[in-house]
Amino acid sequence: MYHRWLDRWDERRAQRGEEAKKATDFILDAGRAFPDAEGVDSLADFCALAEQAVSDPGFYDAPDGSGQGFERHDSWLKFPSEIVTDVEENNTVWAKLTESGSRDQALVIFHHWNASARNRQIARFLSKRGITVVEIAMPYHFERSRPGALYADYMLSSNLGRTIESLRQAVWDGRKLIRWLKSEGYREISVLGMSLGSWVAGLIAAHEPAVSKASLFLTAGSLADMVWTGRATRSIRDSLEPAIALADLRRAWGPLNLENFAHKLARPDLALQVVFATRDKVVLPELTKRFIEKLHQAGAKPSVLKLNCGHYSLATPPYILFAGWSLKRFLSRAKASNSIAPSAVQKSRS
Repeated sequence: MYHRWLDRWDERRAQRGEEAKKATDFILDAGRAFPDAEGVDSLADFCALAEQAVSDPGFYDAPDGSGQGFERHDSWLKFPSEIVTDVEENNTVWAKLTESGSRDQALVIFHHWNASARNRQIARFLSKRGITVVEIAMPYHFERSRPGALYADYMLSSNLGRTIESLRQAVWDGRKLIRWLKSEGYREISVLGMSLGSWVAGLIAAHEPAVSKASLFLTAGSLADMVWTGRATRSIRDSLEPAIALADLRRAWGPLNLENFAHKLARPDLALQVVFATRDKVVLPELTKRFIEKLHQAGAKPSVLKLNCGHYSLATPPYILFAGWSLKRFLSRAKASNSIAPSAVQKSRS
């Protein structure tokens, strides 16, 4: 009875999130995604460039010499993004700092798609326990929102190239922030990603050696599969389906697929946590399980927490309490390696 009510609550929450979303045109826009690709106008050529990007070790590396322009204003930090877009507001990155008084550990949080507020409760909870929390605004969110936009339609959409550009920008922004934190004397840097933010956090953890722990909430490997099957992205699928098959979308968004970087996430000096909801209709549990299996095959040993709730109800008691304490324990562990850390799969909470 309780879980039927919970499912209805999640569905009502999903319906509210759908109100502003609408189908848009399918666009390749390869020039946004890949250098020197302005003339590319076929899906086959786009997919070929995407496959090259997956194998390019520098695709998620910002240009040499980046790292300048940080300004601190009380608990706020701002700096220029290394990717310049046609939305001026999006080109300045904002982050909220909740300091712990210690330089031992900092956690960078990447929020979910269309987040309306930062995670103040999590920030306070962790900062009181010795972890400085930095909540970064992802592209086209919060202070970076596109004027007049009702939701962050430029970060995730049926424009294939802009979506790659946006997530790549988020990765570059996050890595720039992490290197600044290192320069400020923080000994250990961790990342936490939620839903779409977990893709950003995962890509950063795969490519940024300064990250020692990564916690991925409501995540999976293939962004293409999540968009195709998820409750929150029906308008995007409606835009994509007449023009592209799922198999081709997987190829086109290969650079965004965490499964393609499982071997990097399995590096010995990175500890991983995955938290997923077994009743999730936005990021289907089978996609999360497939990603976890890919991690295991690559040699990673993630700590896994399963909660018997939905995508949105994870943010409600008691599930957010279970997730919060699990995150705290994960971040408080001594630095562990993938090669020796035991895999801890915790039972689903009813």
